[in-house]
Amino acid sequence: MISLKIIETDRLYLRELVLDDLLELSKFLSDPESMQYYPEPFSQERVKGWITWNIDKYKKYNHGLWAVILKDEEKFIGDCGITMQKIENEIVPEIGYHIIKQYWNKGYATEAAIECKNYTFDILNYPKIFSYATLRNIPSQKVAEKIGMQIYKVFEKNGEKQVAQVALSPTK
Repeated sequence: MISLKIIETDRLYLRELVLDDLLELSKFLSDPESMQYYPEPFSQERVKGWITWNIDKYKKYNHGLWAVILKDEEKFIGDCGITMQKIENEIVPEIGYHIIKQYWNKGYATEAAIECKNYTFDILNYPKIFSYATLRNIPSQKVAEKIGMQIYKVFEKNGEKQVAQVALSPTK
């Protein structure tokens, strides 16, 4: 499997998703506990759609969600990246992250998200980056806080209140 490396940190690298990632992605996208803040866990077909959606976004925007790989073990542990999302009436760049639950609480989401934030400003030249999660999803909100995001607004999406957080480019 050949896939483009996008970002590298001390412990991780992020690379483009490929269809061969289906089983690894299913470990969190199809897991009820991991997907408790989503309307429902994903079917295998929806996980495949997730991959192809991101591959399309790489072509359209030069970004999307990327595979998070633990460097020392060459182990797929989640996804993290930048997608264009609708927050009320705005389409904005948003950092998203999902980590397989056996790797939770080790700082991997924060480590990957920090580098995605830097990539947003340094490479993509967006003036701001957002993140959003349901009001119930405190862990995702805490990751956003750790990477320097502040509350932007509360809005409704998919019939549930969401908290949008934002970080501004230090150079814009």
